[in-house]
Amino acid sequence: MMLIWTKESLERLNEIGEYIGVNNPERAEKFVNYLIENAESILDSPNIGRMVPDFADTRIREIIVKKYRIVYRVKAKTIEILTVFEGHKSLNSDSFKI
Repeated sequence: MMLIWTKESLERLNEIGEYIGVNNPERAEKFVNYLIENAESILDSPNIGRMVPDFADTRIREIIVKKYRIVYRVKAKTIEILTVFEGHKSLNSDSFKI
């Protein structure tokens, strides 16, 4: 299986890093790497995440890392990271393709 980061998910990671980096660039880099490592761990067990309540699709799942949601889609040979965002925000499906 292969992990694919969508344009949306990479943009969100960059925004998270920039936001944290204003006050602490070193911490920002460590935290973004932490998010990436957690996303990569999905490869070991793709169905570990819960189904996203906002969608009625068993292939769209998420894991919660600290206060962030990593939303991904399980396909036959790939896992697509669709987006990463703070958990208190609403999931906006307009920002990524389903």
